[in-house]
Amino acid sequence: MMPDHPLSIQEAATQLGVSPHTLRYYDREGLLDVPRATGGERRYSGRELTLLRFLLHLRGTGMGMAGLRAYMALVREGEHTAPERRALLVAHEQEVEARLLDLQADLGAIRTKIARYDAHLTCDGTTARPSLDGPVLAAQRAAPQEVNA
Repeated sequence: MMPDHPLSIQEAATQLGVSPHTLRYYDREGLLDVPRATGGERRYSGRELTLLRFLLHLRGTGMGMAGLRAYMALVREGEHTAPERRALLVAHEQEVEARLLDLQADLGAIRTKIARYDAHLTCDGTTARPSLDGPVLAAQRAAPQEVNA
C-alpha cells in the first residue's frame, strides 16, 4: 500500500517490516537519497518505499551491500542503464537459483533421514529396530550424549 503522505522513519520501518536502524544504515550506505523535513527527519514517499522493498528482497536473497550499491548507482544514472541493471539482476538470479538447487538437495537428504527414523521408530518414539545406520549408529551410541545428533 502506497502512503498518501510521506512517512516518518518509524512508520516506514513498520510498513517494510524492518527496524529504523536498518533504514538509517541503508541511508548511510548511500542506497537512497531520502528527503528530509525541515527538522531533519527522514520522510519516506511511495518511491522510496518501493525502492527499499526491492532492495530488501535483493538483500534477502543474499545480495551484498556492494551489489546493492552498484544497482542503485545504475538506477541514479537513469533509464539508459536498464540493460546493465538487468544484467546485474540476471547474474544474481543465477546465483540464487544455484543456492536453491543446493538447498533442495540438502532438504532431500534431511527428508531421507527423517523417513529412515520414521521407519524405525514406534508411535511412542522408541526404537522398533536396533540399527538405523549400522556401524555409524553403534559408534554414536558409544559417544557422549552431547555428540549424538
